[in-house]
Amino acid sequence: MASAFAVWLTGLPASGKSAIARALLQQLQARGTDCAVLESDALRALITPRPKYDAAERDLFYAALAHLGEFLVQRGVPVVFDATAHRRRYRDAARARIARFAEVFVSCPLEICEARDPKGLYRRAREETVSTLPGAQASYEAPLQPELVLHSDRTDPAQAAREIVTLLEQRGWLQCGGTPLQPA
Repeated sequence: MASAFAVWLTGLPASGKSAIARALLQQLQARGTDCAVLESDALRALITPRPKYDAAERDLFYAALAHLGEFLVQRGVPVVFDATAHRRRYRDAARARIARFAEVFVSCPLEICEARDPKGLYRRAREETVSTLPGAQASYEAPLQPELVLHSDRTDPAQAAREIVTLLEQRGWLQCGGTPLQPA
C-alpha cells in the first residue's frame, strides 16, 4: 500500500481551486495514483444539508472534513481538499491530524474571482442574499507559510497541478515520473 498524503487547496471562492483539483486528480491518476477529492460544496450537502454558513456550522463542517481526510490518509488514500476554509485554524487542524500535509494557496485577485463567479456568489453578496461570503462579507485568512503558492490568474489549472505534483515529488511522496512511493 502506498503512503498517502493530503493537499489542501485554499483560496477565495472562484479562485480556481476546483479546476486545479480536477487537473491534479487527472495527473495523479495518469501516474497510477488514485486519490479522493474532498470538495466542500458536495460534502456540505451531506454534512449540513441546509447550510447557514455561520461560525458554529463552519466549525463543525471543517472539523468533519479534517477528520474524513485523516481517516482516508490513514488508510492509504491520498486526499485533495478543495475547500476555501477561510480561517487558518481550519487548515491548521487538518495539518495537525495528517503527517503528510501540504497547504497550497490558490492566490487570485478578488476582482478576478468576482468576474469568474461561476456560482453567482459575489453577485448574491452584493445583493445581500448571502451574508457570510469569504472575501466579501467575511474575512479570508491567507496561509502564513503555505508549501506552495499558485497564482491562478497567471497559471492555467494543468500547470498549477504540475507544480503540485513537483512539490509531492520533492517531498518524496511521489516518485519522480512514476508510481507512488511504498511505505518504509
